[in-house]
Amino acid sequence: MQNNTLLSVSVAREKILQGISPLTSEKCSIHSAHNRIVAEDLIALISHPAQAVSAMDGYAARLSDIVTVPTLLPKVGTSRAGCMYEKPLLAGELVRIFTGAVIPDGCDTIVLQEDTEIVQGKIQINEQPKLGQYIRKPGLDFLAGQKIITKLSQLTSRSCALIALAGFSEVNVIKKPQIGILTSGDELVAPGQFPKPGQLINSNNLLLSSLIRSSGGEPFDLGILPDKPGALIEKLTNSTDLDLIVTTGGASVGDHDFIAADIKNDPNTALYFWKIAMRPGKPLLFGKYKNTPLLGLPGNPVSAGVCSVLFLTPIIKKFLGLNPNLSYSNALITQDLTKNDKREEYLRATLFENNEGIRYVTPASIQDSSMLAILNKADCLIQRPAFAPKIKRGSVVSILNFPNLF
Repeated sequence: MQNNTLLSVSVAREKILQGISPLTSEKCSIHSAHNRIVAEDLIALISHPAQAVSAMDGYAARLSDIVTVPTLLPKVGTSRAGCMYEKPLLAGELVRIFTGAVIPDGCDTIVLQEDTEIVQGKIQINEQPKLGQYIRKPGLDFLAGQKIITKLSQLTSRSCALIALAGFSEVNVIKKPQIGILTSGDELVAPGQFPKPGQLINSNNLLLSSLIRSSGGEPFDLGILPDKPGALIEKLTNSTDLDLIVTTGGASVGDHDFIAADIKNDPNTALYFWKIAMRPGKPLLFGKYKNTPLLGLPGNPVSAGVCSVLFLTPIIKKFLGLNPNLSYSNALITQDLTKNDKREEYLRATLFENNEGIRYVTPASIQDSSMLAILNKADCLIQRPAFAPKIKRGSVVSILNFPNLF
């Protein structure tokens, strides 16, 4: 049931996340696993190294053969990576060995190449080696059966290399949330088109698609909604298999804003709340179409961007089984701020850290919600609670950190 009361940001986010459940898992090739969230602990299938190998170029030897130096010993073979010396190393023998090559049976030390020279067709050892030196034992890196990746970890380039080395060809990962994007407005034209007078390039779609993708979701462009009653429902009738629907625009109270009305009037939809006590972003709404949650963002580019950080990214995190909490930190404000009204405020701002590690934050001089260039220059958002008193320059303020690649 709709509640017309202006909700606080925290209550709105809590209500939204109550309706979001983690998605199931799917098999994924390790070649496509980068940035995916693993659905289970990954246990090494093989050890690394699987056998004892040399850590240096030199000679595989038996320490009992090198009682004094210099000592002359014959070279009886070679072991290199991919082509091991398969015979046991007998007393009084040396095997030329290279980094990464398997240690021959009977070898218990590696003599460094630079500690030797060729004399009369044999290898003269000039420095006394130590027992076991430069031999990498089996499983030095990890053993078969050892946990190498923890459940719900995001696979980095390094961890993808690790799981390949541990014997995996595919892994179970959390499914990417499938998120449909609808932008509303007769004035919108696609990027690349030159807008006519009164038209505007649709930047919101690109902002949301990029953020969804970088957050671990899969965006789907459902097109531009015309400003007419019923357009939303007409579009959604042909949109299936989505985990979330995101709209921008059309949720305000103007004569040509129809999204909220469409949701309220259709039997297949529900409107849980509409409008929150926040600046920018008051006309945010949340509901559902059939069984698919629907997040309605404001149409102004900055409002859409700020609300996507505050509400869309936590939704994606919860779909992926991750902690949906946002990232906050503190900094010292570089100018006075007047007292705030009943709406929680998020000010675009830039950060500076001095040589002592003290961070300073400066709000942009203009905070108009249509000015995307200022959002692009910002490093963070200063969070001001509702009814916050005026503060003096040098005071500590809370800042909302942007997600990666936002």
